[in-house]
Amino acid sequence: MKNYISLLFIILLVSCNTVRVNYDYDKDLDFTAYTTYGFYRDMNTGLNDLDTKRLLNAIEDVMRTKGFKLAEEPELYINVTAQVYKGAPSNSVGVGLGGGGNNIGGGLSVGVPIGGAQLQREITFDFIDVQRDALVWQAVSVSGYKENQTPEAKELKLLQIVEKALSKYPPKVK
Repeated sequence: MKNYISLLFIILLVSCNTVRVNYDYDKDLDFTAYTTYGFYRDMNTGLNDLDTKRLLNAIEDVMRTKGFKLAEEPELYINVTAQVYKGAPSNSVGVGLGGGGNNIGGGLSVGVPIGGAQLQREITFDFIDVQRDALVWQAVSVSGYKENQTPEAKELKLLQIVEKALSKYPPKVK
């Protein structure tokens, strides 16, 4: 029984930290040609200055491990935007009523939400070809957001988001 409780706790912990990411990119482009990047000059992330610094540091770390170099005159600009919103409540209770007989049937069902909406944070990563001034790759991440986290927890969460979002860059184009 103790093992089942531990397993349930781990599953709940992991599910709370889920980062969902959607990707899009120019399928006709050779991404191996890009070796340098820089941050979009007029970037307005929508985050406070401390979180912006944490996010950009995480991007630099991940891009460095992938072999890309930060440059003054890059081939790609990275632009990041973020927003926080209330997500739909995930739990509800259904109440049903039905009846039938003599080839006649009917029913009634009502869903009642339980608990409040949770905060979600959406962060969009745009990779823009500098020469063509065109969006070539994009990742949009959505994850849970807690306002009163410690600086360490914020840094860890942003690194987790960046690692997941950039895990499919560069794309494997056929």
